[in-house]
Amino acid sequence: MDILSEYFFQRALLGGILIGLTAPLMGIFLVLRRLSMIGDTLAHVSIAGIALGFLVNVYPLGVGLVFALLASFAIERLRKAYKTYAELSIAIIMSGGVALATLLFTLGKGFNINVMSYFFGSIYTLDNMDLWVVFGVTVIVVAVIASNYKELFLMFFDEDAAGVSGLPLRFYNIMITMLTALVISVAIKIVGALLVSSLLTIPVACSLLVAKSFRHSIFWAVLFSEISVIGGLFAAGVWDLAPGATIVLMLIAMLIVSLFVKRGFRL
Repeated sequence: MDILSEYFFQRALLGGILIGLTAPLMGIFLVLRRLSMIGDTLAHVSIAGIALGFLVNVYPLGVGLVFALLASFAIERLRKAYKTYAELSIAIIMSGGVALATLLFTLGKGFNINVMSYFFGSIYTLDNMDLWVVFGVTVIVVAVIASNYKELFLMFFDEDAAGVSGLPLRFYNIMITMLTALVISVAIKIVGALLVSSLLTIPVACSLLVAKSFRHSIFWAVLFSEISVIGGLFAAGVWDLAPGATIVLMLIAMLIVSLFVKRGFRL
């Protein structure tokens, strides 16, 4: 395949593989917390940060990352304030993110085209700085989850028992939200803000249909994610398609197949 010899495709493939690992790792915990929509919320806030980065001429992805982290703190604060209606925190922060992004668009009309690429993804434009940021986030996510696996497992399957055993639940909740913010902020340039939550949730949805344990669900979620990223990138490169769209559509296709297979086994 000639496309493999292209430097831009090699960088896109490397960045995609890294995000294909971290996104479902975070997604499995978000699904268990019933916070699947948090991806869209943090993505919209990140777009506001990226727009500000273009406006003040500072590394846009870095500013978006800072915005996502701040939004993660705000979500946890609001979740604590509205314990019975925790989903309100997501709606409030998303509304604020969209409003701020819209305001910044009007202030910097000249960079609207650049920002729009973050809505739909621009994985072929990843540079060395982007790759190092993605790699750094991947190392952080994998290291934190690996070192806190037992605590996270207990917390997400029986939060009451975890609290009784003395686990600092608030710390772990904030930690997961912050890690999610990091993953989303770096994944935006790969699949776009409008599609980023699909990498968090659809691989997990596929894995829950075939996995027999929590550990297996993590393995299958990562496997489904990597297959879709690699396959989607090759399909986009060969047929000149939008890579973010091909990745997500391949995920949906695998979900449909998994549903049919699961139903077939039951029959």
